Amino acid sequence: MTFSQVYSQDTSKIPILENIVPNSSFEEFASFPLGWFYNGKDYSRLMKYWTSPTYASPDIYHPKVRIPIFWTQKGFGIERPHQGKSMSGITTYGCEGGKPHCREYIQIQLIEPLVIGQQYEAEFYTLALERSIFNNNLGMYFSMEEINDITDEVLERTPQVVDKKVISATKSSWYRVHGTFTATEAAEYLLIGNFFQDSLTLTHTNSKSYNYGYYYIDDVKVKKIEPIIDVEPSENDICCLEYEVGKSVVLNNIFFETDKSELLPQSYVELNKLYQVLLDYPKMIIEIQGHTDNQGTHKYNINLSTERAQAVVDFLTQKGIDSSRLYFKGFGDTLPISDNGTSEGRQLNRRVEFYIMSM
Repeated sequence: MTFSQVYSQDTSKIPILENIVPNSSFEEFASFPLGWFYNGKDYSRLMKYWTSPTYASPDIYHPKVRIPIFWTQKGFGIERPHQGKSMSGITTYGCEGGKPHCREYIQIQLIEPLVIGQQYEAEFYTLALERSIFNNNLGMYFSMEEINDITDEVLERTPQVVDKKVISATKSSWYRVHGTFTATEAAEYLLIGNFFQDSLTLTHTNSKSYNYGYYYIDDVKVKKIEPIIDVEPSENDICCLEYEVGKSVVLNNIFFETDKSELLPQSYVELNKLYQVLLDYPKMIIEIQGHTDNQGTHKYNINLSTERAQAVVDFLTQKGIDSSRLYFKGFGDTLPISDNGTSEGRQLNRRVEFYIMSM
């Protein structure tokens, strides 16, 4: 992931991410990839940040993924990724032919929501299985909400980017599905697949074709097109605050894996703002402080909050902030700011703050 900084017309400095799709080339795994998949939960468990929005089972291809011989004999996995070592694969046609899991989709939460009125460029690379029914309508749909549907058939949506060309296999020649659009809502999720019924999808077949369409997916990108729309920061945005020694500031929109200290990509926007604050105040020394709710034992919460505070420090040092300016400490559930008896209160108590030690 690369970052470029675009500055708004006011005095705040808000980093703009070039590609707002995390794990865009499917190279990161949540656990070691071992085998083939039989429902969407398998894909969601193994692929980092990507999920299956339905019960159907997208596939992961990697040198360490064992593909059953039945499927390799059909040609699955013989193609190499567009780049890197990994790629995904989805079924895109075949409901009227009676194929189970006749539609498969992949879904991911964007690093930041779309900005209403902003123009975006979106793309992914795709390659058809050699004996696929070749079809059109491969596209990208941006959703306000995460989709979790028990179906294994068509998700009927109106994709913001869709390719009307029937995409055929041409000897490992990857095809770029590409388009531009203007965001009409602050969508947070991206889905890739065919969102049209078989009857509305154009196809090309030959005597050797299977009764379904299947395509590999790799290298997904969504980025803003200039001019960049300035997003007005809120009153408590850390880029707009005045700082003094002894001040504590809650970092908004910092997210971790459940019960883990791994930062989720949705945290990068806020963390890059903190990085910019430290650049603007080169003598500032801070302590990153982690807090939890009261679920779990005291020892567990202290350890988890300490590890999460350290993860923030590690992010900043990797960006180039001198480690001598950064301290961290975990307080567990000892300093709540809200009622742990409600889910809303517990959410507020699960937080990361920074405390200004000197300037």
